[in-house]
Amino acid sequence: MKAFALRPTLTGLLAGVCLLSAVSVSSLALAADKEVTIAYQDMMVPWRYAQQLDEAAKETGYKVNYRKFGGGGDVIRAMASGNVQIGEAGSSPVAAGLSQGLPIQLFWILDNINDAEAMVARNGSGISSVAQLKGKRLGVPFVSTSHFHALMAIKQAGLSAADVKVLNMRPPEIAAAWERGDIDAAFVWNPVLAKISASGTVVTSSGKIAAQTGIATFDGFVVNRDWAKEHEKFMISFTRMLAKYDAMYRANPGQWTGDTAQGKAVAAISGGEPGEVAAALKLYQFPTPAEQASTKWLSGGKEAGAVKSLQATAEFLKEQKTLQAILPDYSVGVTDQYVKAIAAGK
Repeated sequence: MKAFALRPTLTGLLAGVCLLSAVSVSSLALAADKEVTIAYQDMMVPWRYAQQLDEAAKETGYKVNYRKFGGGGDVIRAMASGNVQIGEAGSSPVAAGLSQGLPIQLFWILDNINDAEAMVARNGSGISSVAQLKGKRLGVPFVSTSHFHALMAIKQAGLSAADVKVLNMRPPEIAAAWERGDIDAAFVWNPVLAKISASGTVVTSSGKIAAQTGIATFDGFVVNRDWAKEHEKFMISFTRMLAKYDAMYRANPGQWTGDTAQGKAVAAISGGEPGEVAAALKLYQFPTPAEQASTKWLSGGKEAGAVKSLQATAEFLKEQKTLQAILPDYSVGVTDQYVKAIAAGK
């Protein structure tokens, strides 16, 4: 299988972002006054239960449309076009979008990825460490948090990106390529992570890489800044709803299994198997609103944890020549407005 070069693919994405962002304002102007489109991915997280219940529509009175995407890069492209107002994306695609001037703001930490993204080597591939990836085929969704940590792990192991055949694949494509034997390893998240782990061995994880480098990755919710200004009440209600379902999970994780309504909803919306839900949820960390409203995550300007993560991510991607330029300050793309509002009881 042909190895896809890193720079052309990311450059193409970012060029698309740059072009499409020019039409985002006019596209958003055409959106219905009380209608919103939310982009989501296949991560197993508590708010999937709220999606199944259509809780956002019930709480806000808005018509809520959901669109599923294969990776954060796809979400960022959709937001640039104006077709999506709110979307789930990892810290890497958020950093890439902000670097190109996309008018988005991170307003909620969906999860601290921790060990929920990992590099798995196929049994029999001869890979038991990252260093043994040399000359091997690694599948990873480009411009994703997995992509960022995969490149970082490769560098930490003394290899260059050219030493590894890094292939750009969305999670479903990774699963299919794994079944065919087209790749030797993959760095991905659940539900695909659970599937390939059945015939592979975890070599490293985002949690381990974060511990080694001090740079964590996360999934978050971003919103178009202009849309958010016009729909502040919706944003507060939506953020409160996200906090509610995370709290439900933290209070009683035993109720989130393949045999419960909550667990079945997570599996159905994410596209995974019910039996995988409990183990998958345990791999993540779900910050409380108080944690999110602190310097650990969204508050504190340049000192906010999320801002530091975005800055470090962008700098690393530029070093890898997958970004041409970076911002001097990524706090322009992070807001604590809504987490502070719900903390204040609004």
